[in-house]
Order: sequence, then C-alpha cells, then structure tokens
Amino acid sequence: MLQFVFWLCVALILYTFFGYPLLIGLAARFFPCPNQQGDELPSVTLLIAAYNEADVLAEKLENSLGLDYPPDRLHVMVVADGSTDETHSISQSYANRGVVTHFQPERQGKVAAVNRVMPFLTDPVVIFTDANSMLVTDSIRMLVRHFADPTVAAVAGEKQVDGGGEGLYWRYESFLKRSGSAVSSAMGAAGELFALRRILFTPPEADSIIEDFVMSMRLVQAGWRLIHEPSAIAWEEPIRTLPGEWQRRTRIAAGGMQAIRRLSGLLTWPWSRITWQYVSHRVLRWAVTPVLLPLALVVNLALWPMPLYRLLALGQIAFYLLALAGFWQARRGRRNGIAYTAFFFVFVNLAALVGMGRGLTNRQPVTWAKTR
Repeated sequence: MLQFVFWLCVALILYTFFGYPLLIGLAARFFPCPNQQGDELPSVTLLIAAYNEADVLAEKLENSLGLDYPPDRLHVMVVADGSTDETHSISQSYANRGVVTHFQPERQGKVAAVNRVMPFLTDPVVIFTDANSMLVTDSIRMLVRHFADPTVAAVAGEKQVDGGGEGLYWRYESFLKRSGSAVSSAMGAAGELFALRRILFTPPEADSIIEDFVMSMRLVQAGWRLIHEPSAIAWEEPIRTLPGEWQRRTRIAAGGMQAIRRLSGLLTWPWSRITWQYVSHRVLRWAVTPVLLPLALVVNLALWPMPLYRLLALGQIAFYLLALAGFWQARRGRRNGIAYTAFFFVFVNLAALVGMGRGLTNRQPVTWAKTR
C-alpha cells in the first residue's frame, strides 16, 4: 500500500510539473485554435488601483502617458482609495495631462475600489494594471488587436521579473499560459496587465483575494476566450525580502483555494478541454502537489529498508539539502543558480501549503500591505 501511495504521489507530481507542460506544448504546436487579429485601435481606459504607491506612481503615470497609443483614445484613471501617503496628490498633479483620479478616505480593498469606479467608465476596453508594473511601449496595441476576434473576452499581458528563481518561475508560467491560450484559453489573468471588454465586466465579490483570476476564469467558464499576449510586457522588480515574498505567495495560494470553490462549475462532469487545462495548470498546483511533495518524502522514508526506495529517499534528501543551501544563499542576497532555484521551488510549495490552510479557513485578509 505504501508503495502504491508513493508512486501515485510521484506520478501526479511529475505530471503536474513536466507531463502537462509537455502535453499542452505539443497541443499548442499541432492543434492550435485560430485567433483573429485586427488593426483597429479602440478607446481604452487604463485603470490603476493604487494604495500607498507614492514611491512608484509618478514613474507609472509617465510610463502610461508615454505608451505608443493615440492620446485621444487612451484615458488614464487612478483609484487611490484609502491611501495615506502622497498617492492621491501625485495622481491629481497629472490632471492637466488627462489623468482622472478617484479617491475616498476609507480603505475597503482593491476589489471594492475597482467596483466603485467601473460604472463611470465608457470606453469599450478597460485595461487593469498595477502601479508597480511598467509597460513596454506597444503593450496596449498588442492587447487590443485580439478584440477583432468576437470570441475573445479578455487578453492577459506578460509579467516579466528580473531575478533568479522567480524569473525562471515566471518564464515557466508564461509558457503554460501561452500554450493554453493557443489551444483554447489561458488559465487566468493577473493584475499586472489585463484587458477586458467593458460590457462583459461583472463585479467580483468584495472579499475576492485574486479577483483578476476569478473574473477572467468566469468568462472562460461562460464560453469566452482568454488570450495570453506575450508581447504585451509588464516589468516588475522582484520582491527583495523573503518575508515579503512569503506574504505574497501565501496570499496567492489562499486566493487559489477561494477561486477553486468559486469556480466549481469548471469541475463538473463531463470534463472538457478547458477543465483538463484548469485542473492540470491550477488545481493540481494549488491544491494537490503542495500536499504530495511532503507526503512523498514521508512515505519514501517509511520504505527506507528497501534498496530502491533508499536510493530515491537519498535523492530527495539531497534535493532538499540543495534547497537549504539556496535558502542561505538567498539570505545573503544571491538569487541565482541551481541551489536558489531548488529553494524557490520548495519555498513556493511550502507557502502554497500554508496558504491552502488560510484559504480553507477563510483567514486571509482581503487587504494587504505592500511587499517589495
């Protein structure tokens, strides 16, 4: 029985991190779904939810106003609800350049802020972006060209992070999104850069943790396509501290558990291609493999007397020792190399395990402090 449990753990772990990427990559290559693109440049609202972002907001607004898009069709709006620093005043100082600012003193979270201002928007396309995400010049053009396809509801941009293991993680994640998008739809959008047909906006629940993901996947569930556009790049600086990265990762994992509950309709039988992608890309990584990794180690150690399993256990122990070396390397500010990559993998899955607990017990706050 222990041997069966061990090999089941191994099979699911290998499928999640290697098997599915291989299959979805092959499917994208040999069975792509047609995607119509056009040259029309619709009016868009670039919506920036900014809470206490005084240190980056001016740079963000300069970046936004300098994008390669007709100025009369690009409208920049900042929602600074609850900010206690200079975010509000910095945004207002750009009023003479067309930036619109919405502010209320009470902080209710990003979801409430966005839901509050959406009724004021009239442009056919809304582009959500984070204050600390700097966009490449032609990002908006790259996003909106996909709306020539009437089956496309939303387009997700490409997050790029300059930094060791996290940069590798985002390249891996980008491959999955790009391949999934080619086959049918990407499995979720993130707040760094996300374009949406305004008419399809449905206010997410006020307590949503990863609202961009849930909002985009509900559109996929309804039969619309979500496209991933790798040329629409949003650059972010990596989080420099381990506690900050831990806070972000546990929050994402808690939001993942919340999202799985709210998107339960995607798991109903009979399964579709979308269900296969969703389970393989999201559910297994958020809710299954973080449990299977420590379980595989414990069961493997229980099988220690058997030579094959002793060898496999030594391999696992060596990997976790390598991750420990990566931890000490990270504490000294070095975030590259094999050891750090091993550490980052363990770190992400451990944070996912803790975040799962918070998500299942509803102990993750909706609002959160910046982590940089």
